[in-house]
Amino acid sequence: MNFDLIFILIVWLLALVIHEVSHGWVAESLGDSTAKDLGRLSLNPLNHLDPIGSVLIPLFLFLSGSPILIGWAKPVPVNPYNLRDKKYGMLKVALAGPMANFLVAIFFALVIRFLPISALNLIIYLQIIVTYNLLLGFFNLIPIPPLDGSNILFSLLSERFFEIKNMLLKYGPFLLIFFVVFGFRYLSIFVSFISRLLLGFN
Repeated sequence: MNFDLIFILIVWLLALVIHEVSHGWVAESLGDSTAKDLGRLSLNPLNHLDPIGSVLIPLFLFLSGSPILIGWAKPVPVNPYNLRDKKYGMLKVALAGPMANFLVAIFFALVIRFLPISALNLIIYLQIIVTYNLLLGFFNLIPIPPLDGSNILFSLLSERFFEIKNMLLKYGPFLLIFFVVFGFRYLSIFVSFISRLLLGFN
């Protein structure tokens, strides 16, 4: 295993941890300590790994020759009844993960803009941090369970859309695998475009 792949795995794991812990932090700030009580505010990646999303899907992408790995972690447990903001609490918690990844990406994109071209090797590795945080953030905005986008959608839908919610919860894992297999490349193209905009390459 070469250094580049090891670095990518570390970046990806840290992006996952930041993402999930951010959910827990926002939930706690809104009155729900469930994630904290269950030890899910830990920075240890092992506490957040999901067998399918954190192991099988990335392994499938790696073995299929994909230049980019993606996946998801175990959702941080949140009890919506404990949240002080009953109307928008779950929306805020769901948005926290992707927003944290976007902030990390923006921070390192700004760092890159101020680096001299002589620091090319460092720039390349920082670009990986930008790309993977953007990728994880946008991937999680897809409205398919168990991704954050589904919780964002559910918090905005009225009760009359209960059947749509039920259908997504029932078939979510299959829809997500379908997306990873057939739609992931389009997400990668979009993320590459956004990354270049942030880095000032366009």
